[in-house]
Amino acid sequence: MTQEIIPPATLLEAYSQGIFPMAEEGRIVWYSPQLRGIIPLDERFHIPCGLRRKLRKNPFEVRFNTSFREVMLGCADRNETWIDEVILESYCKLHDLGHAVSVECWDQEGLQGGLYGVLIGKAFFGESMFSRKDDASKIALVALVDRLRKNEFHLLDTQWMTDHLRSFGGIELSRESYLKMIQDAVSSVF
Repeated sequence: MTQEIIPPATLLEAYSQGIFPMAEEGRIVWYSPQLRGIIPLDERFHIPCGLRRKLRKNPFEVRFNTSFREVMLGCADRNETWIDEVILESYCKLHDLGHAVSVECWDQEGLQGGLYGVLIGKAFFGESMFSRKDDASKIALVALVDRLRKNEFHLLDTQWMTDHLRSFGGIELSRESYLKMIQDAVSSVF
């Protein structure tokens, strides 16, 4: 039996309006938080000192899009997850269509961490990250920000704000401010 997925057009339309899905207790729930987390792509982005030192000796090879499904499975491998089979297959389909990206940290023992998210225009919507070894997801985030800056992206959405994301300069915006920002970013040519 084929697993039903969220149609790619539905996902892309939802993201372009500031809405994203999560699986909860066997059903898909859609969210658009009143306060939205973002990581500014300007000089406000901050690499914590300890991570800056680790980056000089970077123990990982950073890759993009070589193991998208494996990154999603790594993100889902926790006690509580919003990534069920529907979410997994839906985002893998988006990846196949070029609208979802993974950033991966590898070493001689394999995939040690990374993150994935959705691309629309000049906006990147971060979905989840994981680490099997210290700082792997953080190094993936730094590599992502570098790539987004080089490609003149306007937005790095984190959905909600956490202390971890604040340590990188993450901020919260009102839904109204976020929706104005997203409108500009998703309408830009990728």
